Amino acid sequence: MTSEKTTVFVSGATGFIALHVVDDLLKAGYKVIGSGRSKEKNDGLLKKFNNNPNLSMEVVEDIAAPNAFDEAFQKRGKDIKVVLHIASPVQFNTTDFENDLLIPAVNGTESILEAIKKYAADTVEKVVITSSVAALAAPTDMSNNGFVVNEESWNKDTWESCQADAITAYCGSKKFAERAAWDFVKENQSAIKFTLSTINPGFVFGPQLFTNSLKNGINSSSAIIAKLVRSKASGKFYNFSGPFIDVRDVSKAHLAAFENPKCAGRRLFLCEDLFCSQEVVDVLNEEFPQLKGKIATGEPGSGPGYLAKN
Repeated sequence: MTSEKTTVFVSGATGFIALHVVDDLLKAGYKVIGSGRSKEKNDGLLKKFNNNPNLSMEVVEDIAAPNAFDEAFQKRGKDIKVVLHIASPVQFNTTDFENDLLIPAVNGTESILEAIKKYAADTVEKVVITSSVAALAAPTDMSNNGFVVNEESWNKDTWESCQADAITAYCGSKKFAERAAWDFVKENQSAIKFTLSTINPGFVFGPQLFTNSLKNGINSSSAIIAKLVRSKASGKFYNFSGPFIDVRDVSKAHLAAFENPKCAGRRLFLCEDLFCSQEVVDVLNEEFPQLKGKIATGEPGSGPGYLAKN
């Protein structure tokens, strides 16, 4: 697929990963239609991109609402060839896991696919959904050094077990949303022409595309590092481990997922390497003198050596 005059729809365009994706798309010559939750956010994004004529925005206030994407696709669907569904709820300060995490993730995915089916079935050729390693493995499995995932792997947690806590619920939301997408494609083969791919990154670290975006907070993965930076010298921390990937590589993978025909129908697991909290703390104490003696130390040198080779 060539970039010339190809229009790509990006849901959740104001988010951490999506901003990098929008930037890469524009640099590659694509036309981009993004969605954001309000006109204010959308106008802010357009301003950040210097009102690039190849970028426009549509308001989708709540992806969990019935027919959330209908208006956008009824209006713009005939121009769209590629859909990148990046929007998904990230909410950890909640106890209503169903209504704040599980249901919105599934509804948002089903809603955008239904909108394509109703208003852009003849034009949309590729759909890429931003899933997660969390769809492949439960949080407890990600800390298991011997755990193996492949294209058939799914998070073992059930809808019921996802009521345990916010982290389990968030991970479950990625699983159920991705499964809903694959089920939709299977059940609607005769009514759609697009192929589906999913992006399943590990923990996503890296820079904000725009530094002034930091006033809105940082992404959930980077918050793990921030929490360690803000720890107390006498404090304790949970020594979590898992796969990680740079946000700039995640962005490039979104483009590859629809540009490379070999990616059609595939789940793309993105992992640069593994990290653990103890090794991050070791690096912070060793490489940042201003933090040494002020943050937690744990048990220095007791990590498995993930970061030593880097």
